[in-house]
Amino acid sequence: MSTTTGAPGAFAFRRLDPAEDAGLLHTWVTHPKAAFWMMQDARPADVERAYRAIEADEHHHALLGLHDGTPVFLMERYDPAHRELAGLYRPEPGDVGMHFLVAPAETPVHGFTRAVLTAVMRHLFDDPATARVVVEPDVRNTAVHALNAAVGFLPEREIQKPEKRALLGFCTRERFEQAMAA
Repeated sequence: MSTTTGAPGAFAFRRLDPAEDAGLLHTWVTHPKAAFWMMQDARPADVERAYRAIEADEHHHALLGLHDGTPVFLMERYDPAHRELAGLYRPEPGDVGMHFLVAPAETPVHGFTRAVLTAVMRHLFDDPATARVVVEPDVRNTAVHALNAAVGFLPEREIQKPEKRALLGFCTRERFEQAMAA
């Protein structure tokens, strides 16, 4: 488990356990605010199956994010040369793909999702081999586009994936550090 501190509290990451965490994840991925996660009709068994497949994949990993010890977000890290974006762009050495999902909150906390994304990016850049983080959110997900921009992502172009029209974006370590300093 690794920990990142900073407002609004301490964040930690642990490997996701598909059997143990599927029920919790099911409540997150089927919530109306998670529509862009594309699992609205999933059953708990579907969620467990999907994350067992990720667990078995050498190019894709899922982590559960904790805030002050409580699970509050999901992060996926993948190799874009082999998953998600294979054949859709020219990968560079050190590219790491990322997805994140914040759990629905009964009482939203202003700035919390941005703090989660900042912790996710710090976690990814803690690996010295990570040179650039790659994202491909749905083009209609304007909220995540704004969050991505806030931590240093630059959109490159729209791409057509099998399941969605996506906005391909990149954030280098330098851009992230500049965004954090601003």
